[in-house]
Amino acid sequence: MDMAWLDVFRTVAHLGSFTAAGERLGYTQSAISRQIATLEAELGTPLFDRLARGVRLTEHGRALLPHAEAMLERLDTTRRDLAALTELTAGRLRVGAFDSANVALVPSALAAFRAAHPQVAISLTEGLSAPLLGLLADGAIDLALLATYHADAELIDETGQFDLSPLAEDPVLVALSRSHRLAGRRRLRLAELADEAWIAARRQPESTLLASCVRSGFQPRIEYAVANWTAKLGLVAAGLGTTLIPSLAARAARPDIALVPLHPDDTPVRHVYTAVRRGQRVPPAVTAFTGFLRAGVAAGTPSSN
Repeated sequence: MDMAWLDVFRTVAHLGSFTAAGERLGYTQSAISRQIATLEAELGTPLFDRLARGVRLTEHGRALLPHAEAMLERLDTTRRDLAALTELTAGRLRVGAFDSANVALVPSALAAFRAAHPQVAISLTEGLSAPLLGLLADGAIDLALLATYHADAELIDETGQFDLSPLAEDPVLVALSRSHRLAGRRRLRLAELADEAWIAARRQPESTLLASCVRSGFQPRIEYAVANWTAKLGLVAAGLGTTLIPSLAARAARPDIALVPLHPDDTPVRHVYTAVRRGQRVPPAVTAFTGFLRAGVAAGTPSSN
């Protein structure tokens, strides 16, 4: 059954005239008459008594009217709900991101998104790349932010389930206390820090950012193993050691810390990607949020020192 027939039927029922209904809907009187006749044939019963002046609902027509109005109202509600998702006046945004992206980049993008689209529900999940891809594959999140030291995105997604788009390059900096003898330098070589006490996420440097120290020819002496960036930077500020920090995390560095770039030959660079499920239409909320992420990246990283 064509819903347009029900709309015509409802209008005729309310106005009591094919002519008046045609004027209201922008049809000729004969077009209205044909559509009503088609609906009556579809239902197998007359819906209107044709009178000398206008029309009047039959008993079957009176029975149909509330159902027609309910169906048309449901259709209108459905259209409004779908339009709300497109116009971002409703819906949800579920983001997954790695820890240093959640220091400043993701929060600022989320804040901008919420200011622009306050009626969209937001959730944020933190994790490593592999678990986030698992959540994305399961439909538990809509967008994942991933980081890798490999420039080839295929090394992240070996299954081909996802569409990955480059978002940013994230060079690593050295974080020193302001009183450190090298805090005023414009650039450092890692070898100059070979005798330093280091702060890392784990005692095994090969599984941390300090793997670059090993590649530079020395085994870093890890004095403190803490995972949280706030704790790492607190230890650095207290003069208890040195750490390497991605530029994304450095955006929220405290003022009593000096951030010094490394020589290009020594600088590990993470490649940051956004990921969505391949073959599925990207939700409007994800498209809008990705724009805010790119604006945040364009805002740049903090200057050194």
